[in-house]
Amino acid sequence: MDEIISKLKELGLNEYQSKVYIALLKKYPATGYEISKLANIPQSRTYDTLKALENLHIAVPSSTKPLTYTPIKPKELTKRFKRKIDSAIDFLDKKLPDIKEETYTEPILTVSGRLKIIDKAIELIKNAKKTIFISLFSSDYKFLEQHLLDAYNRGLDVKIVKYDKFICNFGRAFQHSGIPMLEHYRVGRFMFLSADNVEGLFGITETKNNKFPEVIWTKNAEIVFLIKAFIAHDMYLIDIEENFPEQLRYFYGAGLKKLLDKILH
Repeated sequence: MDEIISKLKELGLNEYQSKVYIALLKKYPATGYEISKLANIPQSRTYDTLKALENLHIAVPSSTKPLTYTPIKPKELTKRFKRKIDSAIDFLDKKLPDIKEETYTEPILTVSGRLKIIDKAIELIKNAKKTIFISLFSSDYKFLEQHLLDAYNRGLDVKIVKYDKFICNFGRAFQHSGIPMLEHYRVGRFMFLSADNVEGLFGITETKNNKFPEVIWTKNAEIVFLIKAFIAHDMYLIDIEENFPEQLRYFYGAGLKKLLDKILH
């Protein structure tokens, strides 16, 4: 019984109201005196409590004398509480995200350690509703392949840049030529991930010097935009390279050496 009272209190009734409602379920219709005895509370508090339950439409008074009370059915009570709670949650879901200071900026957080990084990437993929843009190596792809396939099968637009050679039979995959990007090949493997244009992740996922890998994770709109733009520009260049190989070799030499020298040296 104590547990029932505790749960009724969690839903908004106080202790006396909970005890009186339970007493009414045991015997109704009942007078205030009878309820006081059944609920084991002072008679003076019983009438105040019954009035409160009447105002809450949980106890219904009679029109006869002596005055008696009848409780609403338990299913009606729980339905009423459920409607109230669902309505409050729906309201808060809509309104709470709008309560931000004008100067509020989404934080940019660090995720450290390979397992945590992979788990965070999986979380982003599972939470995505519309689009996934991702650039990665095969060593990370093997952990994310099934989750990316599941997202694709849910109807998401999945686009992948492959930094090394691995098989991907879903979505749209772009094979990178192997030109060193930002010279990160020297320190390890890296990943860029944008989910729904609202959440992103980028950084080193696997090091070559035994250092702890770290990535940046954020919902900051500007950073997420840059992550997706970086991935998209890779896709543009890969597509151009695939369709105009001779022209690029003529202008920039084998392996785009002249272009690399112009930009990186």
